[in-house]
Amino acid sequence: MIKNIFFVFKTAPAMVRKNILLELLHSLFIAVPTGFLLLIVQELFSAEINQGRLWTYIWIMLVLLLLQLFVSVKTIVGTNTMTYTLSTNLRIRLGNHLQRLSMGTFKQRDPGDLASVVLQDVANFEMIFGHTIGNMAAAFFATVIISVFLFLTDWRLALVLLAALPLCWLMIRISNYLIVQEGGKHVEARNAIGARFLEYVQGIRHIKSFGMTGVRFGSLDKALNDFRKASIRTEAIPGPFVLTGGLVLELFFLLMLGIAVTFFAHGSLAAPALITFLIIGYRLYEPLKIVLVDYVVLRYMNISLSRVIEVLQIPEQSAGTKRRPDGYEISFEDVSFAYQEGKEVLRQVSFRVEENSMMALVGPSGSGKTTVTALIARFWDSQKGTVKIGGVDVKDMEPGEVYKLISEVFQDVYLFDDSIYNNIRFGKMDATEEEVIRAADLAQVLDFAWELPGGLQARTGEGGNQLSGGQKQRISIARALLKDAPIVLLDEATASLDPENEIHIQKAIQELVKNKTVIVVAHKLATIRNADQILVLKEGALAEQGTHLHLMEKQGLYHHLWGIQQQLGGWKIKKA
Repeated sequence: MIKNIFFVFKTAPAMVRKNILLELLHSLFIAVPTGFLLLIVQELFSAEINQGRLWTYIWIMLVLLLLQLFVSVKTIVGTNTMTYTLSTNLRIRLGNHLQRLSMGTFKQRDPGDLASVVLQDVANFEMIFGHTIGNMAAAFFATVIISVFLFLTDWRLALVLLAALPLCWLMIRISNYLIVQEGGKHVEARNAIGARFLEYVQGIRHIKSFGMTGVRFGSLDKALNDFRKASIRTEAIPGPFVLTGGLVLELFFLLMLGIAVTFFAHGSLAAPALITFLIIGYRLYEPLKIVLVDYVVLRYMNISLSRVIEVLQIPEQSAGTKRRPDGYEISFEDVSFAYQEGKEVLRQVSFRVEENSMMALVGPSGSGKTTVTALIARFWDSQKGTVKIGGVDVKDMEPGEVYKLISEVFQDVYLFDDSIYNNIRFGKMDATEEEVIRAADLAQVLDFAWELPGGLQARTGEGGNQLSGGQKQRISIARALLKDAPIVLLDEATASLDPENEIHIQKAIQELVKNKTVIVVAHKLATIRNADQILVLKEGALAEQGTHLHLMEKQGLYHHLWGIQQQLGGWKIKKA
């Protein structure tokens, strides 16, 4: 746990050092009055009570109290400022780290789990760290200072009180073990709720259609019940050991009290010392009781912190350099790639796309077409072979430099919950209003935008849920037009559109691909008849390559696919 906390502290070391000093000062102002209380007790039992000295001690304690209030305010503000600064740094660091990971990381890991790390686990750190670390620091320093005063008064009784610490530590260790075991299960159950609820919302249309709402949707119902059970176990199982630790402290205080009375009866303990231990001895345990509870809670925080650090330690995609290619031709040289080890999606694929030419990728589903575009965009890195742009291996370029060269229009378009205007400007954040409107016009966005309340300022809704598929697709193309990158990737851009929208999209695409290096993934072979070259993939390997006419003459797989599509052109549903 200490290692994890120091890992976080390194993001703002100066602020951490300042707050540790404040906590130490705060603890001193809490504990030092105890010493003056001892002096008052001794003075009261002296042969001649010095009234002036007593009032001096009282005034000093009052001044210390006022200083303690002042320092307390500074400490609370400082601790909270430090906590939220550290958590903000963690979130920024997580965000920057996530964008430098390969897309494979997000494919292999549940997105809901990553969201839980950024939101819930960092929030746990904020809530627990902000309230417990200050209490624990104050408790530690106060215990040390009060122990010194008690040792100076009577070392024998002080040892009796401190003898409780090993047993308390044993209770803490047992509680820690249990909280780690149950806390891990609690986090898993919490993440399961997030994933199942997201699944429930996204699939609500199908859930309703099959009458599986409410408790009948078993996976969400089970996740909620599992979380309830995990929450109870996380609180109930370590709890008795924490209470036992508190009971041990109470018993040792009573033991000390019995020994003190015995010493006093035999004359080996003075009355001032006895009263001192009656008053202050019990105060020694007050901060320890705080530690008993807070340390267990801190261990739960450590589970969340470990998850955050685990994500931060996922290897990033190799950074490369800011090297830029001289041209924009694309080449694959014996490229093999697998999302999962032992299951190759591409096998020794080689081809070359001339600058300002158009290449189409066709083939059965699962043949690796979309994977080719993902490797060009460096969303993933190939395990074998090289992918080059302008003669430069994309692995030798920063991912950001590769992204600058590429515009993509995919079948699944994601729009942010913002205006149409800002969603288009996402392609070039420093674009002028005239540039955004021109891109919208070329992409046929203006045809429907002016009919909406607010025009280009109309909101698209989360994921673009206020717009049709064709409208979202046109906005996506407008983004790409505004970015004006030299390489364009089109992946099934018109696959699921109605004929009217498809006409608009085709017009927009014609504007987009002018004087560009274009890679098209298509199932509708009629749309890529005029491509400069067509690559036919089958089971991850390059089966055929050539122009439409050349491939038709070969009468291979492409010819077969073309024939099937011609037959489907007259397909219709018949009455039974």
